[in-house]
Amino acid sequence: MTDVLLTVGTRKGLFIGRRSGGAWEFDGPHFNAQAVYSIAIDTRRPVPRLLVGGDSLHWGPSVFHSDDLGKTWVEPEKPAVKFPKDTGASLERVWQLHPAGPEAPDVVYAGTEPAALFRSEDGGETFELVRPLWEHPTRSQWVPGGGGEAVHTVVTDSRDPDSLLVAVSTAGVFRSRDGGASWAPSNEGVSAVFMPDPNPEFGQCVHKIAKDAVDEDRLYLQNHWGVFRSDDGGGKWTDIGAGLPSDFGFAVAAHPHRPNTAYVFPITADADRVPAGRRCRVYRTSDAGGTWEALSAGLPEGDHFGTVLRDALRTDDADPAGVYFGNRNGELYASADDGDSWHLLASHLPDVLCVRAVAMD
Repeated sequence: MTDVLLTVGTRKGLFIGRRSGGAWEFDGPHFNAQAVYSIAIDTRRPVPRLLVGGDSLHWGPSVFHSDDLGKTWVEPEKPAVKFPKDTGASLERVWQLHPAGPEAPDVVYAGTEPAALFRSEDGGETFELVRPLWEHPTRSQWVPGGGGEAVHTVVTDSRDPDSLLVAVSTAGVFRSRDGGASWAPSNEGVSAVFMPDPNPEFGQCVHKIAKDAVDEDRLYLQNHWGVFRSDDGGGKWTDIGAGLPSDFGFAVAAHPHRPNTAYVFPITADADRVPAGRRCRVYRTSDAGGTWEALSAGLPEGDHFGTVLRDALRTDDADPAGVYFGNRNGELYASADDGDSWHLLASHLPDVLCVRAVAMD
């Protein structure tokens, strides 16, 4: 069985799991009592760099990194992510840390609250504000979602380092084709059922986006009501929620190798945020959203109330793929066979906010 590094961000620290020879061992919490909303595992180095967005109630938010798989951590002397004085803004939280691909060595993006995108060219040690998104003419009309106003998803394209896509709560999808110099809303087909005009140019409450393993133009989107697919890099979106017990949810993840394969965790409703039907079930599509199947082997069979948040469902890059999710009950589940069967890895953790995993050589 492939060795795996698994990182789990919770409301009260980071936990790190390692699977070696089929057995799991965990340590932590690192950053005790800090909420960890974002994790990245940068595999472009001989030893992967871990990046963590921590949030201390006393010291505020910060970005830490480790080059020895979590044995030691470095926090820059000056804040890694900081709003320039002229913006009149201050950092509340780092919601996303996203290493670009090999086409852009050492480039890491950070999505923040207030809703902004920052770019690093030194592996995540220092960041600069991407001003054109911050100064977008629609910004004055963006409004916070339930979790705040944030850039929570960043998608890059290995074919083109100037191609960027972000999701903003609650402004929707924005795309750049010139490395962030200009941005345009890209929400055609994504509904906003909570607004007077359900099909606005922007203002959608997008919860998460994942990119297909093979076709980089194919994206999967979990919305505040609605699951969608794009076949043109986010230009247009098609509803693929038919067959799910609910198309409300927060998380979506793509299989690391199989084309047309993605996972979601349906939630009953925005006003009833528990697993759909009170059943702990991951749903998988193998035909790009044409059909969905419930994956339940090994998961709890009775009433269940553990909500899975937007970054708490993830795959590793093993073959067969590992699939992982944590919930607000503090339970952590894992599958080592593409989601066909599951087992409980940990329980009684603090609220699980984000999960990242990678196969280790």
